[in-house]
This record gives sequence, structure tokens and C-alpha cells, in this order.
Amino acid sequence: MKTAYDEMQVNASEVREHYRTYQNWLKQQPSDVMRSRREEAEVIFRRVGITFAVYGAKDEDGSGTERLIPFDLIPRIIPSGEWREMEKGLRQRVNALNRFIHDVYHDQEIIKAGIVPREQIVNNAQFRPEMMGVNVPGDVYSHISGIDIVRAGNADGTGTYYVLEDNLRVPSGVSYMLENRKMMMRLFPELFSQHRVAPVAHYPDLLLDTLRAVSPSGVNDPTVVVLSPGMYNSAYFEHAFLAQQMGVELVEGKDLFVDDGFVFMRTTQGPKRVDVIYRRVDDDFLDPKAFRPDSTLGCAGLLDVYRAGNITLSNAIGTGVADDKSIYPYVPKMIEFYLGEKPILQNVPTHLGREAEGLKYMLDHMGELVVKEVHGAGGYGMLIGPAATQAEIAEFKKVVEANPSNYIAQPTLSLSSCPTFVESGIAPRHIDLRPFVLSGKTVQMVPGGLTRVALKEGSLVVNSSQGGGTKDTWVLEA
Repeated sequence: MKTAYDEMQVNASEVREHYRTYQNWLKQQPSDVMRSRREEAEVIFRRVGITFAVYGAKDEDGSGTERLIPFDLIPRIIPSGEWREMEKGLRQRVNALNRFIHDVYHDQEIIKAGIVPREQIVNNAQFRPEMMGVNVPGDVYSHISGIDIVRAGNADGTGTYYVLEDNLRVPSGVSYMLENRKMMMRLFPELFSQHRVAPVAHYPDLLLDTLRAVSPSGVNDPTVVVLSPGMYNSAYFEHAFLAQQMGVELVEGKDLFVDDGFVFMRTTQGPKRVDVIYRRVDDDFLDPKAFRPDSTLGCAGLLDVYRAGNITLSNAIGTGVADDKSIYPYVPKMIEFYLGEKPILQNVPTHLGREAEGLKYMLDHMGELVVKEVHGAGGYGMLIGPAATQAEIAEFKKVVEANPSNYIAQPTLSLSSCPTFVESGIAPRHIDLRPFVLSGKTVQMVPGGLTRVALKEGSLVVNSSQGGGTKDTWVLEA
């Protein structure tokens, strides 16, 4: 287990250089002023409608819940040199993942080379045989990638960044990154005159550039839309926000139809051809003719148009084969195989339940490990060994033994902590970071990303569905 790393403090008496100006400011802020700022932020977020639905949760009156993701006033600050190295690692990793997805659906060279076992791909629930041999513009499959990064401390007091997860299907959260920055600039404008904080507000412009760049060949002025499952989806605010910020239409499946090999949307002026769909709908629900026949969220016949090259879907169908937790352990080897380079960003050491040695280690050391379901998400389907009771560990062992290939295990990283304004005052809370990487004709990203924070003392679970919050992320310009 790695030791904790404090993002602001070297030790109890020394502040890290890139936090010194901020720390001097923070010491001068009365707690009642900070509290009133937090209340102001909550009022504004509610007014704007920045909420997410919590599936399965109920209020006291039995109705479903719409919650604010708690926003913390204290930013996470990253120095420019550190960000530049992380950015290089992100470009490298996403490039290799896109190469891997193309290979999976074409020549499968990585399988022939014996690097990734065939059954790990063809038996993967996210593998889409319908995509075999289908060419996509620029061979880019994951146009928007959300890469989850954590930092763990080393014995010498330094910290090491690790990639915890690759989100390549429909990664969410970027609207919170943008709204958090707007909120910080509104509440504390003086801080932005004291710090050279790299901007993030141009993300929607980069996103639209990326989507337009991957339009079908021969389309000079592509029509882009955002496809949402609708207002009852937990991330609907983000779908509407991004469509509005890009100046494109927000549509649902019922607004689209296929005619003569193309996709059209219904408008008050009549049908309009659509060239690029930024879809926030999972593969299974995209086309009732090809996948789930009971889906009302997609567009019948969409897959045929896609296979013919007359529509671009972002992200591509079948990208999930590369962000499954059972594929994650092979990403460093992908980087070496496709790019001939050593990975810049490290993976967390991972034990595979499908391998006898990995399963034995998992069962023998479960009390020390984080054990995850390979298809799980949102912090569900997992056991954090050090925080579990003996009875919970014993029960989870039975679950793993019943289906070993469905689980991986990793050491319990003590995620780095960042000062956070909680009810008792300022206290350290564990954080992660999700940068958003855009891949079109080029790879682009805004500096930083979404910092998520585990608001419960000692908790390592940052997911909003389990009580996590968010912070503004500042990358300081040199």
C-alpha cells in the first residue's frame, strides 16, 4: 500500500511551492465568509439546474432524487511542468487505445502476437462483432476519452501518478469542470489576478472542432447533433449544456430517422441530414434493429448507415472493448506494441482472477486489496479490503470463487489528499482527476480536468453517486 500524499503540504509546516500564494490567501479568509460563499454556490447551481439523478434512491416522500454534486471551494492546483508530463502520457495512452480498438475490429495483430488473449476480447460483453471490418474516419474510435488518474505517495515523500481507469464509451463530467471554473471566477475573482490559471472555457469549441473533423468523407459543412436518452437520464444536464455551448441541436431517438442510407432529424423546416452524432446513449440502445429491439432511445437502421460510412458516431460503437477492467492490465503492453514506446503514465499493479496465480493472491490477500468487478462502474460491485469487515471479506471471497474471471484486484492506493472545506472546517480529503482527451485529426485537451473528491473522512470512493463532490482544477501556466 502506498503512503498518503498531500497535494498542498510537504509536511505540517511546509507548503508546496505552487500552493504558497493560495495558502497565504486562504489563511486570511474567515470561516463564516467561506461558508457563505459555499451557500451562494449551492443556490446558483440549483438555479442553473446542475443536478444529477440518483437511480434507485428515494427522498422521504418516496419520489426519485435529483441531487447537486457537492462543490468544494478549495481548488486542486497542478504546476505547469507536472501537467506537461501528464499531457504527454495521456496523448500516448489514448493513441494506443485507439490503435488497439482499430486492430480488434480489423487484423487482430495483438491477438496473433499473443499479447492479449483472444477470449478476453471475443467473450467481452462490450465486443461488437457488427464492427468487424468497419472503417471509421481517421481510424479514431474514442473521440472523447475520460482517463481517471490518481496520485499515491512514495516513501521518499514524492508522489507517482497512476491511471486507475480508461473511460471510452460515454465519459461524463466535463460540464462540472466548466461550471466549477465559472463558479470560482464568480466567487473569488481576486484569486485569478494572483494566479496564472490556464483556461478551460474553450473546451466546447475544441469538442465541436473534433466532431466536425471526423465527419464522413466528402462532407464539407457537417451537421452535428448531441443524442441524449432524455431528461430522465442522470447526466441530462450535461447533454443539454454541451449542445447549447457548441450551438448544435440536442436530440432524442424519436427526433431521428433513416431514409435512403442517411440519417435525418425532424425539424420545423422539414427533415435535415445529420452527419455526426455525439451520442450519450450506450451501444445496446442505439439501434433497435441491430441491438436491443425494445429500445426507444435510438434510431432504427442507424447501424446500417454507420457501416456504410454515411454517419459518424462519437464515440464509435464497440469502444467499450478497450475500457473494460479486464483489458486495462494490457494497456502498457499495447503502448509498447503499437507505438514502440515505454508508458509515460503507469498502471496500478493488477491481479487477474482469470489467472490461477492472480486468483490465489486475490483470495489470500483480500483484506489488503481493492477487488473490482470487471464490468462494474460508479464504485459499485467492489470491495475495499482494509475498510471491510471479516464477514464482508468472507462473503466476497465466495462471490469471487464462483466467477473468478469476473474480478480483478489491485493494492489499496491511498489516493492523494487535498484540503477541502467541510462542515468541521478545512480538512484533507482524497481526490482523483479525470482529464478529457479529444481525438480527431489531432489530439487536444484543456489543461486539467475534473477533480473528484471523497467528502466522507477516510473514504476513497469519489463517485458522485456515492457521496463524492468536485473541485476546480487549476493548472498554473509557467
